Formats: sequence, structure tokens, C-alpha cells
Amino acid sequence: MNEKKTLEMRVGELLTARGLTIACAESCTGGLLTSRLTDVAGSSAYVMGSVVSYTNAIKERLVGVRHETLAAHGAVSEETAREMAEGIRHAIRTDIGVGITGIAGPGGGTVEKPVGLVFIAISGVAGIIAHKKCFTGTRVENKRSSTESALSIIVEYLEKY
Repeated sequence: MNEKKTLEMRVGELLTARGLTIACAESCTGGLLTSRLTDVAGSSAYVMGSVVSYTNAIKERLVGVRHETLAAHGAVSEETAREMAEGIRHAIRTDIGVGITGIAGPGGGTVEKPVGLVFIAISGVAGIIAHKKCFTGTRVENKRSSTESALSIIVEYLEKY
């Protein structure tokens, strides 16, 4: 049987091969990234947990985003995504932390921060990286595109790790 390998399967292979664990702090994706990671059989060996930090209060209280960061840059920013990734990594005590924040739509966008704008950050011993993406689909499409992009970024990070 020649089964097509998904990105979530590739992430699982890389984490398993390296003996690493992962946790996610998700905002605009509402847990979809963690759901995709846990769609892989055996993922309980490397997925330790996640927080859907949909509000600023939860970003601060559970994920460790600084109030000053939210006040200066907003919830949808590279700075916030970076602090989400680092915060969840330390809160759950994993090797890799992922932070994802954005505007899924259809409302909530501005000229400076349009619908579809997403920031994805990865934190690990190799440091923190962040990517800015802008998608143009429906709310569900933007969420799906965001997780697809996040999984690709995780693979890239782990391959360089």
C-alpha cells in the first residue's frame, strides 16, 4: 500500500526520530493545528498538550505573553506569536513550542492587519523563528492554510535542528 505522507505524519516522524516533544499555543486556528498533529497514530508520544489562547487574558495568564507586548503590538503580531511559542514550550515543558495567531475572518481585519494575516512562531533549543503569512480564503480556508503552513515550518525547523 502506497499511502501519501501528510505533513503531520512527517512532523511526527521527525519528532520521534529525534526524541522530541511539542506543544502548541493557538489563537486563530482554534486547536486545528493540535488536532492535525494528533490525527497521527502514536502522537501521544510527542504531543504533550496545547492551549487555545483565543483571548488576550488567556494569552497572558496561561501562555505567558507579556501584557506590554499585547499593548504595544497587539494579539496579531510577530512579537505575540514568538512569546506564545516560547511561553507554551516552557509552560508544558516541551522541546518545541508553536505559537500561531492571526485573523481568520471574515471580519476583524484592518488596513494594517487584514483578514488572513497570520504569524507563526516556533521555539526550540535552536532558537525562535517566526513567519508572517497572508491568506485570502474563507474563514475555514484561512484556518486550514494556517495549519498547513505551520506544519511546513515545523518540518523545516526540525530538519535543521
